Amino acid sequence: MLIDFFTALRKARVPVTIKELLLLIEALDRKLAFASLDDFYLLARLCLVKDEKYFDRFDRAFGGYFHGLQQIEGFMQALIPEEWLRQELKRLFSEEEMARIESQGGLDKLLQKLKQRLQEQQGRHAGGNKWIGTGGTSPFGHGGYNPEGIRIGGESGHKRALKVWEKRQFRDLDDSVELGTRNIKVALRKLRKFARSGAPEELDLDDTISSTARNAGLLDIKMVPERHNAVKVLLFLDVGGSMDPYVRECEQLFSAARSEFKHLEHFYFHNCIYEKLWRNNRRRFNDTIPTLELLHTYGRDYRVIFVGDAAMSPYELLAENGSVEHWNQEPGQVWLQRILDTWEKAIWLNPSEPRYWEYSTSTQQIRQQLGSRMYPLTLAGLDEGISVLSK
Repeated sequence: MLIDFFTALRKARVPVTIKELLLLIEALDRKLAFASLDDFYLLARLCLVKDEKYFDRFDRAFGGYFHGLQQIEGFMQALIPEEWLRQELKRLFSEEEMARIESQGGLDKLLQKLKQRLQEQQGRHAGGNKWIGTGGTSPFGHGGYNPEGIRIGGESGHKRALKVWEKRQFRDLDDSVELGTRNIKVALRKLRKFARSGAPEELDLDDTISSTARNAGLLDIKMVPERHNAVKVLLFLDVGGSMDPYVRECEQLFSAARSEFKHLEHFYFHNCIYEKLWRNNRRRFNDTIPTLELLHTYGRDYRVIFVGDAAMSPYELLAENGSVEHWNQEPGQVWLQRILDTWEKAIWLNPSEPRYWEYSTSTQQIRQQLGSRMYPLTLAGLDEGISVLSK
């Protein structure tokens, strides 16, 4: 039976060896687990799994073998995306239709056209190519398609609006989320540099023994400050819009980071960093923090982690007044460079799949600006990114 179980673990890509299997057999011979599947599960995991990042694979293989749970290859890939179900009535555009939609001639010209439409239009419109409406090819409105447009109301469909004229409330990332954070914590632990600071509250056993011996056997207790991870991290999180599908992954990362780093400061931005950031999304329009203040507050020893899909209109990154939500006097690229000039050790974690990065001009530009230090928000990407920060 254990041979088949061993084979099932190997098929699940759990790196178990014959030596570990023999260790499990020896433990069973000594009756460390008897007549209890739960006890056997704990014993088998202890003997066969040497790295926490394989716990999930072990659980699935164990459940499939002992509980008869079916393993469906590619099941997650075969699921119909939730967004498709929500947008089932949304108009579908052919490639020919999208190819006929030409650039509107830049941001300034687009804003002039919007002002003119607002003066001329008298009522609601849908499915057209000129007026402010829904489901059409006009650059104004929502629910349609245009590579350069201004979304007014509604939810982002193609994630390409140059400006969004509505006041949205984004959800704060929950740092109490624990499910799924275990493997992320393991990856973040590579970014550790311990130092003793604070009040002497921890027993220094070695020094106590030496001091007692030097004191002719009279007990001489020595205390030292507790060791803490001394690494300091600034976490910049993109929220809202195209980041909504990745809220769960970002919550898991946020929760893991809060538990691993004593010195962690987090700030939110939308799409691109500009002259102000915020800590509370419910008060993001009233309680902001100037980015310049951050640059002069936190020391050069901080590490910087950006989290976002970096997918936006190129104007948001490169142009004045390019933000979708306000009139920014300086391009987002300028503010991003100021952060990189202040803190040399910085990486960007991108929750979208790397195969899509090449189709986003802004993603390529940000990646180039960071010296290719953009990594996918996966365990492998985290390992690579954290290794760069720890150098």
